Order: sequence, then C-alpha cells, then structure tokens
Amino acid sequence: MESRQSEPAESHPPQSHPPESILPEVVAPFGARVLAEAAARACDVRAVFGDPVGASSPPAPEPDLARILRGPSGLGTAGLRLVPREEPAPPAEAPGEGPGEAPPAAAEGTPIPGLYHHPVPDPDPVRVEEVSRRIKSWAIDEVSLYPDDWEEEFDGFSVGRYMVACHPDAPTVDHLMIATRLMVAENAVDDCYCEDHGGSPDGLGERLLLAHTALDPLYTTQEYQPQWARSLHADAPRRAYRSAMEYFVQAGSASQADRFRHDMARLHMGYLAEAAWAKEDRVPEVWEYLAMRQFNNFRPCPTITDTVGGYELPADLHAQPAMQRVIALAGNATTIVNDLYSYTKELDSPGRHLNLPVVIADREGLSERDAYLKSVEVHNDLMREFETAAAELTAALPVPSAQRFLRGVATWVDGNHYWHRTNTYRYSLPDFW
Repeated sequence: MESRQSEPAESHPPQSHPPESILPEVVAPFGARVLAEAAARACDVRAVFGDPVGASSPPAPEPDLARILRGPSGLGTAGLRLVPREEPAPPAEAPGEGPGEAPPAAAEGTPIPGLYHHPVPDPDPVRVEEVSRRIKSWAIDEVSLYPDDWEEEFDGFSVGRYMVACHPDAPTVDHLMIATRLMVAENAVDDCYCEDHGGSPDGLGERLLLAHTALDPLYTTQEYQPQWARSLHADAPRRAYRSAMEYFVQAGSASQADRFRHDMARLHMGYLAEAAWAKEDRVPEVWEYLAMRQFNNFRPCPTITDTVGGYELPADLHAQPAMQRVIALAGNATTIVNDLYSYTKELDSPGRHLNLPVVIADREGLSERDAYLKSVEVHNDLMREFETAAAELTAALPVPSAQRFLRGVATWVDGNHYWHRTNTYRYSLPDFW
C-alpha cells in the first residue's frame, strides 16, 4: 500500500460555499417524508470536518424572482445556473507544472469556438505537483502500469492537473489520489482492452468481466478463490483496478463503493456496444450512438465527488430520478466534449473511430465540418439541459450533502472541459473556422 507522506503546505486551501436554498412550490417533487429522512441522515460536512471548505448553512428561501433566476452562487456552481451569465476572461495559465506533468505548453490551448462552457481557475500548482508525483510512483512501484516507452504518454495525460481541476474541494491530497488512481486505472482498461495499446473487440467481454471482478470481488469456494486472486495480477489493467479500488473502499462507505461498481458496470456495457459495432463495421444511428455514450462515458468520475470531498450523499437521494437525470446529463455533456476535442486525434489513428461528428456525417449526409458544428450544438443543448435540471434540483432539495454533491458534479463538468482545452499534448482542433 502507498506510504502516507507529509503533504506540502497549502497556502490557499480550496473554498466552497453551498448555494442559497430556494424552494419554489413548482419545483418541489420530493415529499416531506423523504426530505425529513434525508436531512436527518445526510452527512453534514461541518459536523465531521469542522467546516474545512468554509461551508455554511443555507438561509431561508427568498421569493424574489430575480434571485431565483440568478441561481446558486459560490465555487463550483457555474454549471447550476438557470440563465447564462457574463463570464470573466479566462485567467492566465500557471508558468509550469510539477514532475510527471506535460511541458508548460500543455497548459494553454484554445476553446472550441461556439462551445458552451464555463472558464475555471487554474488548479492549485502545489497540489498538481504532489498528485503528479504520487500517481507516477503508484503507477510504477505499486501496479507496474506501463513499460518505459509509454512514459511520455503517461506524462502527457497530465492527470494531476486534470483531477485537481475537477475536485477543488478535496480536503487533502490523499482525497485527490482516490480519484486520480481510479482515473488512471479506467484509462488503462480503455487503452489496453479497447483502444490504442493492443485493444480489440475480439474477446472484450471476457476481459472486461474478469477485470470487473477487481472492483466487484468474486465470492466462490476455497478451491477456486486463490486462482481468482492470482488473476488480479495478470495484467496492468487488473492490477490498477484492484489497487485503486482498495484505496477507494478504505476511504468511502459501503454504499459509495456499490454506487461506483454500478457505474463501472454501465461503462463496461457501453464498451461492449461500441465493440459490437466495430465487429459489424456498422455506423449506428445518431440516437443509438448517444444511447451508447450515456453508458460509455465519464459518469463514474463525477459521481465520486462526495467521496473525494470527504462526505456522503445518502443512497436514497442518489437514487432519486431527478438526481439520476442530472448525473446522466452531466456525463453525456462531458463525453461529447471528449468527442469534440479528440476528433483530430482519432482521425489520425488507424481504423475508424466512432465519435459524434463521424456518426452525424455518415447518418445525416453532412460534410465533416457541418457534422462537427452540429455536434457542438448537441453538446450545448445537453449542457443547458444539465444546468436547468441541476438548478431545479438544487432549489427543490435543501439538504447540505445533496447541494454540495450537485455543486461537485457541476465543478467536475467545468474541470473536465478545462483539461481537454489545455491538454495540447493530446488534442488539437480541426480547421473548421
């Protein structure tokens, strides 16, 4: 297991303020019993951590229509607004990154013209450096993740900057490492089983199922249990899954671990749908592709925002249809961001890679440029649906853990765009403007 090292001093700890609670009658779909039970059981961050991120109790609702339209305020709530706001100019990038990060040029980049997004502050460089150092040590020393000739790609992924941008409310670097290990492990499975480094649709179901047992363990007889346990060390993806999940279950609750396992099963099912189309050499209908992308997407990443933040969203609130809709829309929007920023990278790769512009061009008979620009609009529609649904649920559910969770998901959406925009080692834009 990873040795716990003293963390560098953080002169500017992340700050977060719950949005003001607004409860219009027209957006109160939760019954009094559900709210009362949830409020009684919800983990109040201040009671456990002594207000580590400057949280305060929401004040009483105010009826002012302008206040309702203005929406929630505070760090991480940009994606929860009912109406667009005037955004400040993006801040200047940090002059450099820490060990294990890509060169300073990777901290620049141009946003996709016309893409609806919210600029975010640069991630804390002290945390970025420490997370980058720790994750590289974990990858090499604990799970033997990659051979020497993959080191440049690992560094170019800039996962330290990625996770610090997505989780600014994490109380400690240890909490950030929970998300960082899982992100690296998930990408190892994608690369080695599905994509660039030996991936293939042939036999993918078997590989994914066996890897999933590193997250959701096999319970069998004493005769066969040791064989399964040894299999978890058989390849880099399984070693990474096993180790990252061990750290996760030590930090989170049983219900948080089960939520993550469920979301990872969704992800693996999406991989299999895409593999089936590759085997058939078929381009799906646009709606079919979007359905696949609701499963093969980033969902497992923002839904651990409470574990990384050191609190818990109760399971019954997570399971509410309104919460599930917000989570699904967030995952869908962030995944189309990936389709758009990785478009040229995938065009330059061998074979045909499905992404939304490619599918729209094929199925709707559009030029590459027009299909890409239409995909931008699909993303923008998804983002606005997400923001509206999140704002309504924030107003309807004045429970501290639920409101912080919704802020965390919105922050992850914004941080995900920040990473895609700034990672010029991996991504470049097409010449469509």
